[in-house]
Amino acid sequence: MPPQAPESYVDVLIIGAGPAGFMCGNALAAAGDIKVRIIDLRPSKVIAGQADGIQPRTIEVLQSYGLAERLLREGNQMHMCAFYNPNVAGEIQLTSRAPDVTAPTARFPFEVTLHQGAIEQIFMDSMAAHNLRVDRPVKPVAIEVSRDPEQLRSLSSHPVKVTLARLDAAVDADKLEVVHAKYVVGADGAHSWVRKALGITMEGEQTDYVWGVVDMIPDSNFPDIRNKTAIHSTNGSSMIIPREGDKVRLYVQLSESDVVDPATGRVDKNRMSSEQILEVARKTFQPFHIRPLSDVEWWTIYIIGQRVASRYSVEDRVFIAGDACHTHSPKAGQGMNASMNDTHNLAWKVVQVLRGWASPSILKTYEAERRKYAQDLIDFDKQFAALFSGKPRTSNNQDGVTHEDFLKAFQTFGGFTSGIGVHYSPSMIVNTKHQNSAENLVIGERMLPQVFIRAADAKPVEIQDVLPADIRFKILVFLGSMEESRLSEIHTFANELSSPTSFLQRYPMGRQVSLMFDIITIVAGDKQNFNYLSVPAILRPHWSKVLLDDTDVTGSKGGGAYKRFGISTEEVTIVIVRPDGYVGMIAPAVALEDVHAYFASFLATHTV
Repeated sequence: MPPQAPESYVDVLIIGAGPAGFMCGNALAAAGDIKVRIIDLRPSKVIAGQADGIQPRTIEVLQSYGLAERLLREGNQMHMCAFYNPNVAGEIQLTSRAPDVTAPTARFPFEVTLHQGAIEQIFMDSMAAHNLRVDRPVKPVAIEVSRDPEQLRSLSSHPVKVTLARLDAAVDADKLEVVHAKYVVGADGAHSWVRKALGITMEGEQTDYVWGVVDMIPDSNFPDIRNKTAIHSTNGSSMIIPREGDKVRLYVQLSESDVVDPATGRVDKNRMSSEQILEVARKTFQPFHIRPLSDVEWWTIYIIGQRVASRYSVEDRVFIAGDACHTHSPKAGQGMNASMNDTHNLAWKVVQVLRGWASPSILKTYEAERRKYAQDLIDFDKQFAALFSGKPRTSNNQDGVTHEDFLKAFQTFGGFTSGIGVHYSPSMIVNTKHQNSAENLVIGERMLPQVFIRAADAKPVEIQDVLPADIRFKILVFLGSMEESRLSEIHTFANELSSPTSFLQRYPMGRQVSLMFDIITIVAGDKQNFNYLSVPAILRPHWSKVLLDDTDVTGSKGGGAYKRFGISTEEVTIVIVRPDGYVGMIAPAVALEDVHAYFASFLATHTV
């Protein structure tokens, strides 16, 4: 390394500015006290093509960062899915339509489609507001992780050394630099340099399913061109994804012989063109016609691969995320969503460790939670891709895929594909001991959406909107009814929370409780006569933090939450929501010691 190469120090270096990198960078920048840098090989953001579908849970996540409103404004919403199959004449016809999202608890019961470049711009604008911008075009050329146990243990050390090359440097002397980082996140795509440099392998296999993708504004008499549509024809399968404006994305099943180079066994894009893909589509769509109204905006071909990285981290100092650690078919719209949710899961844990709030052991839960999810995703994708790519059942092909089989899979996996059903297993941050205290709030799954009424001003509020992704644990205290007979119990509980041994007093270590914990109290009360000042002071840190399980003044919103969640109105119940919006623990007030033990398992009682 030339001695003149400049050196710098950061808390977190993010390599790759795709969906996973942007989610991570935005979350870290929004935290406000983290020194973060994000680099990307490309000279500019994605202009066209790439991923385009945002699932219901990911919309909730973006909402938690204040980014969903723009997505909903700029994107296209898919509410209905249509299914087409061949008739006796061999032409496709409508078999049925069904809701696109089959997850009953979805707050946003639809998908949003918007091209990746526009989604990246939403993140870029948000990061710029926090003074973080992507450094381009820059690529990593060497990475070294310290093996010194003392360095790896110390939270003040920078044990990862990354050499970067600036690709637009005018002279070689200005090209290289060295960054020393406390943590590195490799979010650099399916061909991840970080993954390869660290010797992390991908486990899985490649299928025989070959697909072409075309983005265009269509000229077509196909009646479901603005619905998500799955087509099984005797000529192969196809899928329509309506996009923003008048655009659509067309997935077209191709023959392996058309695109695979027999000499190498690899997909060769030069053996195919957008015109050839559309020619296949025209045969698949008969008796309907489809052609581009103007030039094709973007196209590509791919073979479905289904692989998961053997591990997601090295020494819990370097992490990989997104396509760098899992690949699968795009048909169920999981790629970008899985990627963003990877770093949504990781970012808050890194911040809590950097601040000295949490033990570094919490970082191990990233791989435990997200790798299991990726493995489940691959298992699902194998079934879904096989059904989607399989020939339809006809009189001449009795072994083919029936519409009933496909629709059943589509609906059965609805919770999974929507992201709503993602479930994290028990760990130090997922404690299921008292699940029966709120039977319908599943510990390890995201907090259910629900409208409550703010006690101070009767304004209806969505509970997810008072649980922003701001690094804090949210302590939801369901007080139940505040009848005279229960006031003694409630005040005793409040006094226990005020005790020096309470988690609320122990872990902030002299700092304001509100820095680490956000307390929200929910009462089974009536907006007409409830006085929010009757709630003990420790349970109402701000006038906006007391909510009622009641309907709004129109009687059309809210109410019924205690019953819906399976929570008793005759006792105090604590629901702990992690910074990423997932329920970490539920406990009755009489088991407050278990809550103390929960936080003691991963929070630090000393400053770093």
